[in-house]
Amino acid sequence: MLLAIAAGVLDWRYRRIPNWLTVSGAAAGFVLNTILYRWPGAKAALLGMALGLVLLLPFVLLRSMGGGDWKLAGALGACLGPRQLLAVLVVSILLEGVIALAVVISKGRLRTTLSNIVRLLAACFSFRLPGFEVSLDNPQATKIPRGVATAIAVLLCGTLRWMGRL
Repeated sequence: MLLAIAAGVLDWRYRRIPNWLTVSGAAAGFVLNTILYRWPGAKAALLGMALGLVLLLPFVLLRSMGGGDWKLAGALGACLGPRQLLAVLVVSILLEGVIALAVVISKGRLRTTLSNIVRLLAACFSFRLPGFEVSLDNPQATKIPRGVATAIAVLLCGTLRWMGRL
């Protein structure tokens, strides 16, 4: 939870999730899981980290997700293991959608966003990369702090797990 909160705060303030946080978080997750659960813990940490990195790599390659968000998923996977990471990713995707919709509406960019979604889908179905206007390389693109949504998802899933509901 500390890793997720730190990432959320840094992403909110600076729109970056630094390598020192993700790398040390991944290492700490692996070491703690190994100490607490021996080989099954080490295996779960490695599988969780690999799952987070593999699932989100296509979004990084398409330039629709930043590298810090991607490495955060890997670090959280090392801390949580694959099963809990999947729950966090599903919740964070839903939260990101809500945040994105609020940002798009507040900035008056709903029509542009819908047009970009059509461009993304057309690129996907024609097996080509989308244009510059729908990537993180576009300085005019509306960006959301995914680290914030991920932090909220970790807190929510952790609370539900603590209560025995997840």
